[in-house]
Amino acid sequence: MSSLEPPRWVFLDNFKELLFEDPRFWPAFFRTFYFTALALVFQTVLGVAIAVLFNRKFRGNQLIKTLFLLPMVSTPVAVGLVWLLIFEPSIGFANEFLSYLGIDPQLWLASPTQALPAIALVDTWQWTPMITLITLAGLSQIPGEYYEAAAVDGANSWQVFWKITFPLLLPTIFAAVLLRAIDAIKQFDLIYAMTQGGPGYATETLNIYGFVNGFQYFRLGYTSSILVLFFMIVLGFSSLIIILRKKTEVTL
Repeated sequence: MSSLEPPRWVFLDNFKELLFEDPRFWPAFFRTFYFTALALVFQTVLGVAIAVLFNRKFRGNQLIKTLFLLPMVSTPVAVGLVWLLIFEPSIGFANEFLSYLGIDPQLWLASPTQALPAIALVDTWQWTPMITLITLAGLSQIPGEYYEAAAVDGANSWQVFWKITFPLLLPTIFAAVLLRAIDAIKQFDLIYAMTQGGPGYATETLNIYGFVNGFQYFRLGYTSSILVLFFMIVLGFSSLIIILRKKTEVTL
């Protein structure tokens, strides 16, 4: 888009407007972290639990692992479009399944309160396998002697997990959480494919808000300010997780 006026130097005015005057910035900021927290909690718990399960020997183990990892290699836009049909209020599979269980149909992506959790559910379906894969790699590095000693001492399965597996696995879990946190904070493809930030502004995260300002409102300088703040947020969040990971390594 061209303009008859040359660019103007505004110094820190864009940041001032963002932080103190823009009514959409802070809601988008909190939505970003709400989505990230939802996705991380469910993906981490499910990913670690499934990894511990897959780490055992049983028939069809390799086949089930392969099938479970398939969502991770799917294109986010394609995943979003498929789940858009699943969440369709009138004929979608999600409401058909709820009706089978005797639960009232839900609005899913059409509801301002349900839309972001619904997208977090889809993100969990797609990226839990990544947490599982990294956790499986960490489990393979734990020496078997620890488990043999625990068996000799008469420890049960819960004691073995809580006293041996989980403490030794913490650095690996933090590494997986760091990778997923960075990806979840900057999630764009899935949200835009499913809702484009709607209904209203209910799923408008910082990435979506930056896109809207840059490519719909053509406020390129303002968009640059949003992305600079966004980079600082990602950097700070990543640094916090790295510090926590180092502390777990020191205490082990």
